[in-house]
Amino acid sequence: MTHSSVGAVIIGRNEGERLVSCLESLLASLDVVVYVDSGSSDNSLAAASGRGVHCVSLDMSIPFTAARARNEGAEYLLSKFPDLSYIQFVDGDCEVQPEWVAEAQDFLHGHVEVAVVCGRRRERFPEQSVFNELCDVEWNTPVGEALACGGDALIRVSAFRQVGGYRDDLIAGEEPEMCFRLRAQGWRVFRLDAEMALHDAAMDKLSQWWNRAKRAGYAYANGCYLHGRSAERFNVRQVVSVVAWAGLLPLLIALLAGFDVVFLALLFVFPLQVLRLMFKDCARLGSCRLAFFYSLSNVFGKFPQLLGGLKFVVNMCKGRSGTLIEYK
Repeated sequence: MTHSSVGAVIIGRNEGERLVSCLESLLASLDVVVYVDSGSSDNSLAAASGRGVHCVSLDMSIPFTAARARNEGAEYLLSKFPDLSYIQFVDGDCEVQPEWVAEAQDFLHGHVEVAVVCGRRRERFPEQSVFNELCDVEWNTPVGEALACGGDALIRVSAFRQVGGYRDDLIAGEEPEMCFRLRAQGWRVFRLDAEMALHDAAMDKLSQWWNRAKRAGYAYANGCYLHGRSAERFNVRQVVSVVAWAGLLPLLIALLAGFDVVFLALLFVFPLQVLRLMFKDCARLGSCRLAFFYSLSNVFGKFPQLLGGLKFVVNMCKGRSGTLIEYK
C-alpha cells in the first residue's frame, strides 16, 4: 500500500536538531508534511521550509496549547489535501521509525472500526538520566486495545472530523480526552506491537520531573471536570488517588501527630507503598533498581500532581484559562 493517503502534522518550538531528525524521518516515507511552529527563536522554520515542508506559524497572541497547534496543522493539511484518509501527528522532539507509517496505515485500512493507532515510543537517551529512564517505562504501554494514545499517533481523518479534533483549550491531556470522545462515538483505539518513534525528553533535573508531574495532575483534574460524570468516570480514579495520597493521608498524619503508635504506623505507609510497587514491577521492568525509581516516582509524584489539580481548581473558580506547565 502506498502512503499517498497519509499526511503528517509536526508541532514544535525551538527543537533544533531534534526537529531536523523528525522532519527527515517523515520525509523519507511521506510526500505531505506540515510543520506548525509556536514562536521559535531558532532556525526551526527555515529548517522545515528548506526541506519543502509546508509551514504554519501560530498567532502567539492567542493562548498556545499543543492541541491548538495540532488542530491548526490538521486544518491546513486538509485544506490543501482534502483527499487524505489519515493524519500522522508527531511531536517535534521525536524521530519516526522507518516502518511505522506503513504498519499503522495497513492496520487502519484493515480495521475500519479503529480511529487511531500508536506504537512503541522509546527514549533516545535513557542512560543519560533516571528521569529519561522513567519516561521510557511510561511509553511502554500494553499492546492491544487501549483507552488512549499519546502525541504521536496515526488517526483516521473521518474520525478526527467527527469529534472536531482536539480541544484547543486543554493545556495538557488533550490526547486521552479526544480518545474518550472517539470511544464514546463507537470508535476504537489500539496500541500496536510496532516501533513507532524515538523521543528526546532531555530531562536531567528534579525540577523538570516535578513540573511534568504537576502538568499531569492538571490534566487529570481537567479531564475529570469535563467527563467525570460519564459512565466511564473519566479520570475519577486518578483524581481520587492523588487527593488520597497527597492530600488526605498527610493531613491524617498531621492530625494524629500526638498519638505515637498510630503516627509512626502512618509514616511507614509511604515507604511500604514504594516497596510494594517496586516488588510488583521488578520482573516486568527487568531491574529492581529501575522498579524502585519508578515506584518512587509514582508515589511521590502525587504531590506535584495535587498542586497541578489545585491549580486547575483555582483557575476554574477565577474563570481564567490555564497557562502551559512546561518541563523543558
